[in-house]
Amino acid sequence: MTQEKITVENINAPDQLVQVRADKYQDMHDAILKALPDSAPGSTFNEIVETVKIHLSPKLFPDGKSSGWWAKTVQLDLEAKAQIIRSNTKPLRFYRA
Repeated sequence: MTQEKITVENINAPDQLVQVRADKYQDMHDAILKALPDSAPGSTFNEIVETVKIHLSPKLFPDGKSSGWWAKTVQLDLEAKAQIIRSNTKPLRFYRA
């Protein structure tokens, strides 16, 4: 049985498109948007990784396994698609567009 795929972008490498599992992408996409605030200053990436875990499907991410990789992949894609904004702070912070 083959998994449905989705193409993701990377704001740091605009010419690089990657195919990933659609079910895991969508679950993480929804979790990130639930976890992020609507305005600056936003959340750090580490805060996002911790916060999304409560919103993830335990079937797709048992014990949060691989959630960090998926959070980074989806975060970069959402930035490329202008759905989230990166604040120019240290550490970097993100919020919904």
